[in-house]
Amino acid sequence: MSRPDWDNYFLGIALAISTRGSCARRKVGAVLTTADNRIIATGYNGPATGIPNCIETPCKGTGLPSGTGLDSCEALHAEQNALIYCQSPFLIHACYTTCSPCMSCVKMLAGTNCKRIVFNEEYPHKEAKDFWISLGREWLQISLDAEAKKVATIATIAHHPV
Repeated sequence: MSRPDWDNYFLGIALAISTRGSCARRKVGAVLTTADNRIIATGYNGPATGIPNCIETPCKGTGLPSGTGLDSCEALHAEQNALIYCQSPFLIHACYTTCSPCMSCVKMLAGTNCKRIVFNEEYPHKEAKDFWISLGREWLQISLDAEAKKVATIATIAHHPV
């Protein structure tokens, strides 16, 4: 068995975290790490604590195409949730997310020391990518390899015992 590289390892964890997402449009997971590859926060998309989730009670944004009507959606994004629970945003070196961040999330990450955004699926907000790259920071799309998918499976099973 081979060992996944850091990017695939953290994307696998983000994929496992995304299974907790409660948005009816898309499930996204995010992992924030330090420069020495330590996880400092995680998040998934869904409404704030105490608000019914969209899977059970659809919000106004439920039927809209991905990337549109963000103000109608009641969910916090995975990156936003990770930032809320991050005790030291200035230790963030990388954000691993199953889907590239929207412009709002990119602006929030730009306010930290985050240098890299690594993701699996491209979100339809080209301006977010353009802005991030204009800051001289890394925007990297990678396909999850078999080892990353194993990490996701193992992490999901560990968090959801039978």
